[in-house]
Amino acid sequence: MSTATAHWLAVEDYKFPSGWMSPQDAAARARFYCQRLESGEVLFFPELPFELPATDREFLISQRWSELRLHKNVSYRPGDDTLRGVAGDSAFVERVHSILRNYSANVMRFAATFLAPYAGKWNVDFSSFRPLEEQGRDLPLHKRNDLLHVDAFPSRPTRGGRILRIFTNLNPAKVRVWNTTGAFDALARQYAGGAGLQKFASESALSRSIHELAGKLGFRGADRTAYDAFMLHFHDYLKENADFQQNFPKNRLEFPPLATWLVFTDGVAHAAMSGQYAMEQTLLIPPAALVAPEQAPYRILETIAGRPLVG
Repeated sequence: MSTATAHWLAVEDYKFPSGWMSPQDAAARARFYCQRLESGEVLFFPELPFELPATDREFLISQRWSELRLHKNVSYRPGDDTLRGVAGDSAFVERVHSILRNYSANVMRFAATFLAPYAGKWNVDFSSFRPLEEQGRDLPLHKRNDLLHVDAFPSRPTRGGRILRIFTNLNPAKVRVWNTTGAFDALARQYAGGAGLQKFASESALSRSIHELAGKLGFRGADRTAYDAFMLHFHDYLKENADFQQNFPKNRLEFPPLATWLVFTDGVAHAAMSGQYAMEQTLLIPPAALVAPEQAPYRILETIAGRPLVG
């Protein structure tokens, strides 16, 4: 296994609450950071770049989450303002709901400025709070966070869009440790063939027509492209692949307390090795909003396969 101390791109020209240090350069800097993200870099803020009150942080980390959780994580859906994955009396649940609602809104205000080329074009996906220690969690293989993987959502196909995730380490004393692999191109060229890319790319025109008809009739999942199907399979394939897990070059990232980091998790294979108490907001960036579309995983996979994967 090749492991090195990680390189990330530390953001030094954007601070909360003032924003860009040089407002006249805001458009160029925002586009630059979008390009760096799309090329497979992790953007790192050593301090919070948005509002997250200390009282809210302290409330979240002071609870007995092993007794209050219902699911793997506590999740919030901004689109319909719903909270899932937590139990308790009504006052407690409403407090958690309010914290995640405000957190999501504050992250979105930050993202609209810092990642201006995407603003208004993205789909706002779930927020989550991750209260349990990652190291040593007893989870089924495909749900394990400590195995390197790329993200794909079974119920929310992206059709070539990208999965951008914004994380914050709420732990006041301990780092959150990740392993990452860097850009998607090298990963895909080494492992996509063995994962059966050509089989997914060979979907017939008749099959596509059937999918389109099913979509018009309202059947769930009918809008999933060959790319979406492959990425779901690739997620599992990488977790199952011992050679990849052990031998593919990795970087070790240690995110200190209250650090925030941004990464396209569909393109950067990642694993959470240790850490407790993190918050996260997911954004889905459609292909038309990308500033470096040639770096998108679907484009890289189409080049390798020699045929389209997105309709």
